[in-house]
Amino acid sequence: MFAIIETGGKQYRVKQGDTIRVEKLAANVGDQVEFKEVLALGEGSSVAFGAPLLVGACVLGTVLEHGKEKKIIVFRYKAKSRYRKKNGHRQPFTKVVIESITAN
Repeated sequence: MFAIIETGGKQYRVKQGDTIRVEKLAANVGDQVEFKEVLALGEGSSVAFGAPLLVGACVLGTVLEHGKEKKIIVFRYKAKSRYRKKNGHRQPFTKVVIESITAN
């Protein structure tokens, strides 16, 4: 069984046992998180879509760790005017393992 969930403005296709990196969640390591925004559920060739969400569907996961992605460099400049600006950015993330997918 698979599910398509939405969290942090992004959509993820998950199944039981998958490990995903999502936008940082306000949960401690070892806590269970519940994703209620389930867009679709599928089992084999049958797929159920919500409009926009499936009522009663839920995906449970456990927080494994928090961290930051690799640094990306943001460099802006304007030619012939001596304007240069260099910034770096590291996006925080939460690593979650999917425990179960339930549908009512």
